[in-house]
Amino acid sequence: MTHVIVVGSGIAGLTAALHAAERGCRVTVVTKGALADTNTRWAQGGIAAVTGADDSLASHAADTITAGAGLGDRDAVETLVAEGPTRIAELVRRGVAFDRGADGDFARGLEAAHARPRVLHAGGDATGAAIQSALGAAARAMTLDVREHTVLRDLVVEGGRVVGIDVESGGVRRRLRADAVILATGGAGQLYAHTTNPASATGDGIAAALRAGAAVADLEFVQFHPTALAVGEAFLVSEAVRGDGAVLVDDAGRRFAFDAHPDGELAPRDVVARANARAMAAQGGRPVRLDATGLGAARLAQRFPTIDAAVRARGLDWSREPIPVTPAAHYFMGGVVTDLDGRTTMPGLYAVGETARTGVHGANRLASNSLLEGAVFGARAGEAAASDTAWPNVDAPAAVPLAAVAPAADAPPFSRPALQQLMWDDAGLVRDDAGLRRAAGILAAWSADTRPRGAEDDALLLLARHVVAAALARTVSVGAHFRSDEASSSPTAVSVPATQEAFAC
Repeated sequence: MTHVIVVGSGIAGLTAALHAAERGCRVTVVTKGALADTNTRWAQGGIAAVTGADDSLASHAADTITAGAGLGDRDAVETLVAEGPTRIAELVRRGVAFDRGADGDFARGLEAAHARPRVLHAGGDATGAAIQSALGAAARAMTLDVREHTVLRDLVVEGGRVVGIDVESGGVRRRLRADAVILATGGAGQLYAHTTNPASATGDGIAAALRAGAAVADLEFVQFHPTALAVGEAFLVSEAVRGDGAVLVDDAGRRFAFDAHPDGELAPRDVVARANARAMAAQGGRPVRLDATGLGAARLAQRFPTIDAAVRARGLDWSREPIPVTPAAHYFMGGVVTDLDGRTTMPGLYAVGETARTGVHGANRLASNSLLEGAVFGARAGEAAASDTAWPNVDAPAAVPLAAVAPAADAPPFSRPALQQLMWDDAGLVRDDAGLRRAAGILAAWSADTRPRGAEDDALLLLARHVVAAALARTVSVGAHFRSDEASSSPTAVSVPATQEAFAC
């Protein structure tokens, strides 16, 4: 019997695990927290898919390509949108109760850069929690071998093939062997001082793949969400709130988003996030404000109960006054390079969800495509892991080497907060050569320090060096990667090898 290990328990990991198990595999799910401690659980806005007669696959694909600044892989995008309706039906079958209108049809929301309302939601703004609950229950019902509070330390490679993982639990390290390993550990929002991600988002899977020699790509493309609450602990205020009619204003009460794009608050996320940052800089760094007063208290509580509760817990009444918001690191478009079935450049290793670089997001992810990607490519990877006998060649862009920068002699002592602030300042929303080189020098000095660090800090430091290297290599702005020293938006005028650009387009 084929043994498949899935590392991660969000929508991508559990979908992969369920599909592999349903095809006769013995499946072990490894997750470093509890089964439900995932990025998926925090997803608010919803999941995008074509489910209405007035929508089309071509429209969803076009919106995805446009949001990605033209760099999305068209085969991957077409696979995503074509298989989306089937994955929605699967989620319904597994128990996800998407919100519906009085006619019994899905209630569909409109989000930024979508031409049509196509975003399905559950519990108003609790879509991720509903999906996590349903998939977790399905995994328990299938009696998968679930190893909670178990940390991935490394991939086990023998003869050029991944044959298992080294893990740690309760201070004890052990080796788990398998015929296939599927990485589904999410992204790395904890690289940054401000993030919408939970504390567990430390890039464990991408870092393990890098150490093992798997190809990665597009690590310069980090999406910053425009609207995280700027009061108390960071908390995402979904794009769906703006889709419902909320607007962004500065201290003078002026809607400034239209200065950056004709779609204003509903422009692609990278555009709105930078507009927020510029407006904040113009008013001394004070947060901009999200004005949802026009929606009314009843609508806010009914449509966005999770956000409503979080806002009110901070002593704010967003039905009466605009609330302070700030950009925050949200999503990694890049990751471990895969084909359309999740296979990486290393035999035996698959990657799905935010850990993977499938190519669907290009330079900037379209709103609510992340849950869809997890469902579509999680299913494909689970099925491939159950049936693969030979490993095909997986094309990958040319590797970007680490920056040739000397370790900084004046580097401050390493700490996670210091790393996060460095990345926020020099490799965040707005980047330039001087800042990136400064970051590269400090990161090199920290890496040369042989004093032991924790596994998560090791992963973050390794990933930070590769993010900075990728950002240095791409000298022209595109999508979520914005270089203030070269602000062209042309998706083709980039300083990466021709083979990489041809593959990305």
